Amino acid sequence: MTFVDDESKGLAWRQTGDPANPAVLFLHGLGGSRTAWDTVLSELSDRWFCVAWDLPGYGRSEPIEPLSFAAIADAAARLLDLLTIDRVVVVGLSFGGQQAQHLALGHPDRVEALILADTSAVFGADGTDVEEWKRLRLDPLDRGVTPAMMAEAVIDAITAAGFDGSERERAIEAFGRIPSAGLRAAVECLPTHDTRDRLADIVAPTLVIVGELDTETPRAYSEFLADSIPDTRLMVLPGVGHLTPSEAPKAFAAAVRDFLQSLDGSADARRRDQWNGR
Repeated sequence: MTFVDDESKGLAWRQTGDPANPAVLFLHGLGGSRTAWDTVLSELSDRWFCVAWDLPGYGRSEPIEPLSFAAIADAAARLLDLLTIDRVVVVGLSFGGQQAQHLALGHPDRVEALILADTSAVFGADGTDVEEWKRLRLDPLDRGVTPAMMAEAVIDAITAAGFDGSERERAIEAFGRIPSAGLRAAVECLPTHDTRDRLADIVAPTLVIVGELDTETPRAYSEFLADSIPDTRLMVLPGVGHLTPSEAPKAFAAAVRDFLQSLDGSADARRRDQWNGR
C-alpha cells in the first residue's frame, strides 16, 4: 500500500487510494496524528480516496491561534479545497469526532456522511471538572514532559487490556509526533465542545461507533449522539476500549465499509424510485 504525504501547504496530510473515488477524511484524537490511521486507510483505499490529516498544530501542520472548533472546521474545509474535493465522508475519533460534528454543522454542504467514534456531544458529561482535567494534562508539559515521553502510559491507560503489537506501537508513535505546543492548545480547546443543542441540525447520515470497554467516552455518550442526530446508527465493537480504529482496525474498517455501501444502496434505491415516478 502506497501512502503519499503532503506537508507543503500549511496543512499536512497522508493520502492513499484513487483520487477519482469518493473521498473519506479521517480526523484523529487528542493523542494521535495522521499515522494512527494507516491500517484503516489500507483496508478502505480499494474503493475510497482516503485522507488523514495532522490537526493544525499537530505533526507537521502549522498551528492556528487561537485554536477553536470553528477554526478547526474551517481548516478542514480548506483542506478539502486544496484537494479539490466538494463533499466528503468524515471519520472522527474522540476529539476528532467532536471536530467532525462542528464540521458537519459549520460546513454541511461539504459533508456526505459522518462516522463518529468513541466521542461525545459535550465535554464533561460525567461531571468532569474542567480545570482539573486540564491540569492533569498541562502540568506534565509545564514540567518539560513531551508527548513522546508520555505516549506509552497514556495509550495503555485508555485501551483495553491486551492491546499490543504493531498497532500499539503505531498508536504510541502517532502520539509522539505531537508537538508540546500543539497538545497544549488542543487541551485548552477540547473542553469548549458542546453540540447538544445543535445535533438535530446534522443532516448527514451518521454511524456512531464505540468500544464496549471504552471508559473515556462510554457507551452512554454514543447512545446520546445516536438518539439526537436524526439519521444515525449505533455500533458497539466488543472487547475494545477507547481507540477502536487502533485496537480493532479491521473490524472498524469493515463497519465503515458496510455503512458506506448501505448508503450507496439507499442512493440507488432513491434514484430508482425517482425514475419510476415514486
